[in-house]
Amino acid sequence: MPFLALPFPKFDPVAISLGPFAVRWYALAYIVGILLGWLYARKILRTDRFWGGPAPISVTQFDDFVLWVTLGIILGGRAGYVLFYNLDHFIQHPLEILQLWQGGMSFHGGFLGCVVAVLLFGWLNKVPVLSLGDITCAVGPIGLLLGRLANFINSELWGRVSDVPWAIVFPTGGPLPRHPSQLYEAALEGVLLLVVLALMIRRGALQRPGLIIGTFAVLYGLARIFSEFFREPDPQLGFLWGGLTMGMLLSLPMIAVGAAFMLWTLVRPRTGEAAR
Repeated sequence: MPFLALPFPKFDPVAISLGPFAVRWYALAYIVGILLGWLYARKILRTDRFWGGPAPISVTQFDDFVLWVTLGIILGGRAGYVLFYNLDHFIQHPLEILQLWQGGMSFHGGFLGCVVAVLLFGWLNKVPVLSLGDITCAVGPIGLLLGRLANFINSELWGRVSDVPWAIVFPTGGPLPRHPSQLYEAALEGVLLLVVLALMIRRGALQRPGLIIGTFAVLYGLARIFSEFFREPDPQLGFLWGGLTMGMLLSLPMIAVGAAFMLWTLVRPRTGEAAR
């Protein structure tokens, strides 16, 4: 082991164990992330000054939406992983698609699953989809933060080989020290994105429906592309066109669509201004 490499902390992959029942850290990250996101969303919805008046979505409506978005995250995340990252393998072993406990989720697939959930729930329940999407994106970084911390605990999705003083020898990553890229992503996609969106909400961003959605897409895409320079590509894919990774390629359309959303919302009047 290189002299400057940090040892990997010894984590038990099982967070809670009660007899034959076990909850792993990754599953716990999903559960706690959804719970905290739900509580944060309720707080935002109850704060009239964020909306310039009563929120266009009731707390009860959002409570009903939580199940929809949970299914969107899980089904979309799994479908995205199958299609974007390991399609050949799952074509040969289709039953493994259902084995979620074996791991394998895609953020970009989960994001698309959330979009579908927002559109369907909004259409069926006569809820403004842009405001519902804004709320969903505002609380999303909580789950991203916890998910990346779970990746670190599980010693998965580690970074590229490096000699930086904080490089870590991961038990599943070979003998060489690597960037703890999961922690980089937790800081950027989780903490930084959560803070930026919270500050925007306090400055009235929710009064421009779609602005939080666009900002989330742009900032997440940029953070993901930056982090991918330190993250080891998936072994079954490696580097793709021009040295890009799948994570980079999937983030580019997110940035483009997000920027279009931001521009569109900024040229429109704030909620309620058009009627003055």
